[in-house]
Amino acid sequence: MKHVTMLASLIGFSISGGACWAADPPPLVVEGKMALGHVSGRIDHFAIDTDRRLLFVAELGNDSVGIIDLKEGKVLRRLTGLREPQGVAFHEPTRTLYVANAGDGSVRLYQGPDFAPAGSIPLGADADNVRIDLQRNRVVVGYGNGALALIDPTSRKKVGDISLKGHPESFQLDETGSRIFVNVPDARQIAVVDVGAGRQISTLDTTGARSNFPMAFDAELHRLVVAFRSPNRLMIFDTKSGKQEASLDTCGDADDVFFDGHRHRIYVSCGEGVIDVLAAIGNGYRAIADIPTVTGARTSLFAPALDRLYLGVRATPTQPAAIWVLRPQP
Repeated sequence: MKHVTMLASLIGFSISGGACWAADPPPLVVEGKMALGHVSGRIDHFAIDTDRRLLFVAELGNDSVGIIDLKEGKVLRRLTGLREPQGVAFHEPTRTLYVANAGDGSVRLYQGPDFAPAGSIPLGADADNVRIDLQRNRVVVGYGNGALALIDPTSRKKVGDISLKGHPESFQLDETGSRIFVNVPDARQIAVVDVGAGRQISTLDTTGARSNFPMAFDAELHRLVVAFRSPNRLMIFDTKSGKQEASLDTCGDADDVFFDGHRHRIYVSCGEGVIDVLAAIGNGYRAIADIPTVTGARTSLFAPALDRLYLGVRATPTQPAAIWVLRPQP
């Protein structure tokens, strides 16, 4: 049973409460499972090269990054010798893979097409999420006790820092690249950063919720969705006004959230062993299904160009680590 709390400030965004209704057919089906081989420990974030259909998997507990050929459904190669890789991002213009390492605070570069080592950029501590800012031709990396590093992909050097009030988790750039929304759970904040000014300018009201890790941005509707773990909630914000529009229950231990613009859905992958699916109903969203997965499988990537959701499933005593491929339908 899920319920929805409406906010008094809601304008043009109605959501009706009550029990989840079953979708028929189910909104996500498991299409296949790709074995990762001898990979132990936690699996962290993903990135994708949609042109070559390569999936990059940060195998944090294994100190490696797996490169999966999605056409063949198998591991193409593995980058080893890393230090707790967390964030990965593929810079298409230079065909460079950026890997952020929590263990030594470095960002390591690998040059396609063979992904040979292409240098390392020291940041200092706990390098985490990585985003590509194509508007300003920058690679942005969250790290340390509170900063976003700005990296020039041409010189492959850090060219600036934006200070925050705690370690940044997921962050998203708006459609113009002029603002960055940043989850800062240690400060109990969703920070709003002015990229041109190079500083934080405001926060979004979290109404007391804590442990905000995943975040997604809908450029078409100017909406930001943030998942919290304490309590297990999704909050949806209008990024033009900064106002919170709705607050909904979601699954526990959320680690990734994505918009499916084609179907007007939201997918939330959670460590409790489900993917929560919400659909646009009228002017709002309603939970329509909890897709069962595996306990601890919380990291995922939705690739709109391939119309697939990829879920990382860590190894168990009886099953090897794998990537599940889920196909949205209808």
